[in-house]
Amino acid sequence: MKALKHTLGALAVGTCLTAAAPAFAQAEFTLVVPLATGEDNYNYKAMQAFSQHVETKSGGRIDVEIYPGGTLCASGRECFEGMQAGLVDIYQSNFGEPSNLWGAFAGLDLPYMLRDDQVAECVFDDQEFMAFLRDGMLEQTGNVRLMVVSNSGGWRNFATTEKPILAPEDVEGMKLRTIPAEIQQELVRQLGGAPTGISWPEVYTSLATGVVEGTKNGITDIVVMNFHEHLKHITLDGHAYMGGTWFVNNDKFASMPQDLQVIMAEGFDIIEQYLRAYPKYAEVAAYDAFVEAGGTIHALTNEQKAAFREATSGMEDWFTAQGDENQAFLDTFKGVIDECVASVDSHLQAQTQTQ
Repeated sequence: MKALKHTLGALAVGTCLTAAAPAFAQAEFTLVVPLATGEDNYNYKAMQAFSQHVETKSGGRIDVEIYPGGTLCASGRECFEGMQAGLVDIYQSNFGEPSNLWGAFAGLDLPYMLRDDQVAECVFDDQEFMAFLRDGMLEQTGNVRLMVVSNSGGWRNFATTEKPILAPEDVEGMKLRTIPAEIQQELVRQLGGAPTGISWPEVYTSLATGVVEGTKNGITDIVVMNFHEHLKHITLDGHAYMGGTWFVNNDKFASMPQDLQVIMAEGFDIIEQYLRAYPKYAEVAAYDAFVEAGGTIHALTNEQKAAFREATSGMEDWFTAQGDENQAFLDTFKGVIDECVASVDSHLQAQTQTQ
């Protein structure tokens, strides 16, 4: 925490980045936003759109300071500690990192739960479910408030440097990078692999030096970060929706008048809309770039995908054994998924009806 305070003080002299916006009088509220990714990443661009909206619509009463590339805090744990200490105001994470604050939250990262984008977006548009997640996180932390769940790079797939993964047994003994979250590491263990938790800024070097033999990422992240310079195979098993969780310091948010809270909520909706759309079109060019670099894309049959689901079927039992509230969390999550599958299917069937 001392390191974060020191870094924030050093960066305050002018190395933060702000979106281009009209000049206003001194702001009433300044939002400190660290990002693990650089300026060329979709999360940075989404935050620029957020910044433009809230600064302009508030008439300059809100100012946003963006610190990209891990310059302010180097890991999710450190950034969340900074938020709880009042040093960080907005932080973008995933499904795994927040489980260090609320263990049950990791249930969102269970493999093969969400069928497709339509179902996933329906689940995280459900206001009752979002309130359940928001209230649970606030109860555990006091001031870490979940605002929206966007996407963050598509769907997680297995990508490797040399040996392709075409069946569960191919993972046996393989060193695979995961985010530093126990649920993702347990998935690799249940497949017989050796998980290695590595923070985002260190992944490229870990692949280049052979510290790991592969990773679990979406194709857009792989290409944007140039991982395809070392990754030669990607297996489209789609084991997890790459949710982008956006949190705000609730103490700062609650101190704002209601009109500014509404503007903030609008800004987060803009983030959600942009990041849900981005991977749907960006992955087309990303797959082309992967192949052009010498990579091979492996599409699995339904039977092959079923084999992966079977091999990881113990994940739910593992998750519910990790905490007393985890079964109730899983039941709630599954209930919303079932409702959304029925809703999406009904919508699709209505579209295909003929006169």
